[in-house]
Amino acid sequence: MAAQFGRRFRRGATTTAVAAAAVAALSASQAPGITHAITGDGQGALEASDVSPPSDTPVTGNSPYYTDLPPLNTPAKPDGSTGLPVTGPSEAGIPATVLAAYKRAEQTIASSDPGCKVPWQLLAAIGKVESGQARGGKVDADGTTTSRILGPVLNGVGFANISDTDNGAYDGDTTHDRAVGPMQFIPSTWATWGQDANGDGRKDPNNIYDAALAAGRYLCVGDRDLTVQADLDRAILGYNHSREYLRTVLSWFEYYKRGTHEVPDGTGALPDSDTPDSSSGSPSSSPSPSSSPTSPASSPKPGDKPKPGNATKPKPEPKPVPPTRPATPLPVSRVENAGTGVLSAVTGRQFSERVTVRVENVRGRGVAKQRVRFEISGDTDTTFPGGRKSVVLATGGDGKAVSPALKAGEKTGAFTVRVTVVGHTVPAVAFPARVTAPTADTLVRIDNKALTAAPGAEFADTVAVRATFGGDAAQGVAVTATMIKPVQGGDPAENDKGPHFKDADGKTIRTLTDLRTGADGVLRLPKLFADAEAGTFTLRLTAAGGATLTVELQVIASPTPTESATPAS
Repeated sequence: MAAQFGRRFRRGATTTAVAAAAVAALSASQAPGITHAITGDGQGALEASDVSPPSDTPVTGNSPYYTDLPPLNTPAKPDGSTGLPVTGPSEAGIPATVLAAYKRAEQTIASSDPGCKVPWQLLAAIGKVESGQARGGKVDADGTTTSRILGPVLNGVGFANISDTDNGAYDGDTTHDRAVGPMQFIPSTWATWGQDANGDGRKDPNNIYDAALAAGRYLCVGDRDLTVQADLDRAILGYNHSREYLRTVLSWFEYYKRGTHEVPDGTGALPDSDTPDSSSGSPSSSPSPSSSPTSPASSPKPGDKPKPGNATKPKPEPKPVPPTRPATPLPVSRVENAGTGVLSAVTGRQFSERVTVRVENVRGRGVAKQRVRFEISGDTDTTFPGGRKSVVLATGGDGKAVSPALKAGEKTGAFTVRVTVVGHTVPAVAFPARVTAPTADTLVRIDNKALTAAPGAEFADTVAVRATFGGDAAQGVAVTATMIKPVQGGDPAENDKGPHFKDADGKTIRTLTDLRTGADGVLRLPKLFADAEAGTFTLRLTAAGGATLTVELQVIASPTPTESATPAS
């Protein structure tokens, strides 16, 4: 957010002097880590690199931000320990869920992009400046803010002019964009850099876990190493194109590196400049340049004698920084499998696995905003949603792209999903895939009625079975039904006597093929007929996948008059 509102808003020498003094004091005896050199005038900490604000649209659209500076009595780490104190100044307290989100983002990026070395304290500094740590940690158990945090309307009046890009989905404004959430992403930036860090299946800028990881990914773009001062400054300026913003974030960064402690959610210290807007829950965007700062670094009063090393001593305007060209991104070197599992599905079903790739540069780091084409090739009627054979998607902040879900057709067999990077000649990656016929691991009768008939008569009841696979109904499974002879060992043979089916011409048949289960996994056989042979017979059903079921049929002859006569007394 751009330095436009709050009682701490200042420009020129005053802001420079206060922020420079703060960083100088906070850096004087800090633990090892990212540092900025301090020159004799106290301003070297903020002017250490010749980095100009980039020319592209920043994360926040240069929306307003909190300009409160940290106190100079920092929460020192006891005995040089790296452990965090459990108590301390209220400004050092970070709400528990917010703090956990920053640390998780640091760990995630350290695993996927170890060369960047983004520290969680930097994310905390940005979160402090952007939203006062989600307005004092007003988040639910999942890390989502209890009310939306919105920046001002970016309509060009005092801020950037950014027309609506999300149809109001994130910011509720269908005319212009607004910065959203605890890390203040504008919707168009979130569309590229949004993350799902808490695994709930959503990329939500109002969730501190998602927003913190997205911010970290953005800071690492362009092969940056944030232990290098120029890269660190460039990263912060990419978040907001303001020198004052850079100084303010660096002040809080140095402060948090000296130590923090966890406080309960909702109890975090709010910035002195916080004046909630009743409609959005965001700080007021109205500038108040006439009000005076209340931090220990406020300007000296008339008549005060300057003291040596006084942090409030006015400093001259910083020298103009010569413009420099932004770092040139390293070229795309390859596209690789990023954890795609086995691609297999039965006919008519959706593939559970999706093709996932990562576009990398020569140093093995992910490259964002690269167009990736996923293309189905081979003799198959499998498609992407909408019946498409190919789709093009852009990589996210981590360089990854995930294909839409594949939908298997009715044709079985193997095919390939081929992935290329549009506009680059790097080798393609091919993923083998297969569509198989549906199978069943269990066949059971739907009812247990006895199946009986008299010789030459029709059986009163038909055979109905249900096929399942893994406990779920198995649709479209091929089933064969055969009347079999009782045998001792070996495969049973077809019986040439007893119950039978009839074909369309009324001819006797004792084996049925090409039977298929319905949507509910149920199969009902045609009517059965008995011939003149009486006795007990066996019908065997075999499903694709190996499931079998035997059904007993009885043909019972009627008793003869002699057998039914009553003996004489």
